[in-house]
Amino acid sequence: MIISPCISICRTDPKTGYCYGCGRNNEEKKIWKLEDTTDDWKKNNLEDIKKRLAGWQLKSFEESYTYKIENGISLFKKNLKNE
Repeated sequence: MIISPCISICRTDPKTGYCYGCGRNNEEKKIWKLEDTTDDWKKNNLEDIKKRLAGWQLKSFEESYTYKIENGISLFKKNLKNE
């Protein structure tokens, strides 16, 4: 199973339509939730996301997504728990 790229920073850029946190558009978010969405589609979408993000945004996404895969929670949610 491929973990959703949502890193709990859900705000959409009004100009591009992409989420500031995960880099997906609303249609991609819907597709991720569909039961019949294939792992191949998800892998390709993750690559597309990484191409959209750059600099600090890409670094932040990769760090938080890796943490989520390894720990089952995003860094953002982890930090909220620690406050």
